[in-house]
Amino acid sequence: MKNSYPYPLLKPPSFAWDRSAAPAEPKVSEWIETLEPGCAQQTDWPTVDVTILGVPLSRSSISASAASENPDALRRAWKYFTTYNLDYDVDLSELRVVDLGDVRQHVTDISRCHRNIREAMHAMRVHHPHALPMMMGGDHSITAMLVKGYKDAHPGERIGILQLDTHFDLRDLADNGPSNGTPIRNLIESGTIKGENVHNIGLHGFFNARSLKAYADEAKVRYTTLREARRRGVAQTVREALQTLGRQVDTIYLTVDMDVLDISCGPGVPASTPGGMTSAELFDAVFEAGLCPKVKAMDLVCLDPFKDRGEATVKTAVHVMLSFLTGYRMRDK
Repeated sequence: MKNSYPYPLLKPPSFAWDRSAAPAEPKVSEWIETLEPGCAQQTDWPTVDVTILGVPLSRSSISASAASENPDALRRAWKYFTTYNLDYDVDLSELRVVDLGDVRQHVTDISRCHRNIREAMHAMRVHHPHALPMMMGGDHSITAMLVKGYKDAHPGERIGILQLDTHFDLRDLADNGPSNGTPIRNLIESGTIKGENVHNIGLHGFFNARSLKAYADEAKVRYTTLREARRRGVAQTVREALQTLGRQVDTIYLTVDMDVLDISCGPGVPASTPGGMTSAELFDAVFEAGLCPKVKAMDLVCLDPFKDRGEATVKTAVHVMLSFLTGYRMRDK
């Protein structure tokens, strides 16, 4: 398939900022570069630190969702943020970040959409092996395809998952298909990862069936309820999970389901629940993940901007991405 990008299955984002007059102290919208059609060959790829990929799929969501609109909603919200993080005295503008655009989606065929996602991730790793990939979903079904694409590009690597989520996402594929309720089970049963190399932090309340816990225990999935994480400290729990995973795997993939947030902090989440993380707890969690050298990819999923209130959840999601990048930037310090 011919394409002006460095690999197929991508299209430019439907919304992009003009960076022609970026100031010395830029907003995020003036800092992140957008890959223009036909310009891939002129890009000095070895100098790129982070590649961003939109994955606008929500047809595979169990809850009614317009998460497909999230990548562009995040892009529009970049204008609210500077690159300087006062909390850590870190300026992200020292990183070079390129927005590659979106994975092409089929109007009705979910399996084809999933193939495109897998192939795009594989190609991104082949063409930009030194850049950290960040993906903007989309519903949580995309994570299974992204991790499979990563594994296709790095077949010899052992991959682990740090999952920040209210749900196990271990529903039976025979009943649910490759939906946003099945990505972790999909990865385990396909042999892409081992259950013992998954650690889920954020589970709470009345939002998981007993049978899913039983499957998690049988598959040796590691998990820490939010109640226990708060008792130990959310940041400390994440550090311990990363240390354990780091001893077992070569690469840790961070997946952030925005439904891990309390409903008051994430009104734009289709499966929002009471009792979830505060935004500050989530910012601390992803910052810790960003610090970890074995965390080599990150996605953010399950945010419906059409359900949002005053862009509250969209702005929180951008802050999550920037908090993760703050940790990533500080790896060298």
